[in-house]
Amino acid sequence: MGNIHQQTPDHWKAEHYRDRHAFVFEASRDLVSGWLAPQAGESVLDLGCGTGELSAQIARSGARVTGVDASADMIAGARARHPGVTFEVQNAHQPTYRAEFDAVFSNAALHWMRPLPAVFSNLHAALRPGGRLTLEMGGAGNVLEVRKAVERALAELGLPALVHPWVFPSPGELATLLETAGFRVERLHRFDRPSVLGGADGFQAWLEGFGQGWLAPLTARERAVVVARAEALARPTLWNGQDWVADYVRLRALATRT
Repeated sequence: MGNIHQQTPDHWKAEHYRDRHAFVFEASRDLVSGWLAPQAGESVLDLGCGTGELSAQIARSGARVTGVDASADMIAGARARHPGVTFEVQNAHQPTYRAEFDAVFSNAALHWMRPLPAVFSNLHAALRPGGRLTLEMGGAGNVLEVRKAVERALAELGLPALVHPWVFPSPGELATLLETAGFRVERLHRFDRPSVLGGADGFQAWLEGFGQGWLAPLTARERAVVVARAEALARPTLWNGQDWVADYVRLRALATRT
């Protein structure tokens, strides 16, 4: 999830993300072609661009793309791989743009950006009147079995409960957030996307990539013990005998600035 987020320090590692979690952007290429449908000459903001693969796909349409992410490591990786695209380190809670874009695109990033109302307000401001927002994010119930395994491991080991960093709205909650910010919702779709976490260590690699901020209050030894115990607890549900399969739930939306 190449994301604008509020983890401090920067826990994102572009190489690990690209090597172990490419499914995040590969599974959403049709969000670009089918939902965003970028046109030559349009200006597009890619919010939470990560390592820039979808930014580059948008740019191939002839659109002018600005990819932004709060992680300096992700932006460095994006610039190295896609030198023809503009990338900037930006935080979604610090408004920068005013009526500059025809479209905003965001994949697998908004669920890191609590509180969301301010973010959607900033995106509304960044768009020109009539501009569109195309997004995919985690929805209610996303990675629930993963979260339950970690929470149970913490409890079993006598460690304090840790609040996960994500916000996963229901379809109704997302529609309300968009409408309150001044958008008109054109399409909104919720769907399950079981996601293969490649390799026998896929569960641990997922937590290494996406759970570092969540588990940051623990010592290195505590983290290792928690992850190992959580893996054991999740195995009956998420290991299919050949692969780890995470229980992803996604929301997609297309909304217009009114």
